[in-house]
Amino acid sequence: MSIIYTLIPVAILFVLIAAAIFFWAVRSDQFEDLDRQGSNILFDDERRDDPKNQ
Repeated sequence: MSIIYTLIPVAILFVLIAAAIFFWAVRSDQFEDLDRQGSNILFDDERRDDPKNQ
């Protein structure tokens, strides 16, 4: 039963850290453009070692 007195504050600390990271990501516009990353896999990148691209 004494372990519960340790686990509850540790769990609260984890929740506070996760919430802080989430709000930091929202404020720094990490979730601003979600469609671009999903469509990047559909287009080929130009190869740099191709002679016609130089």
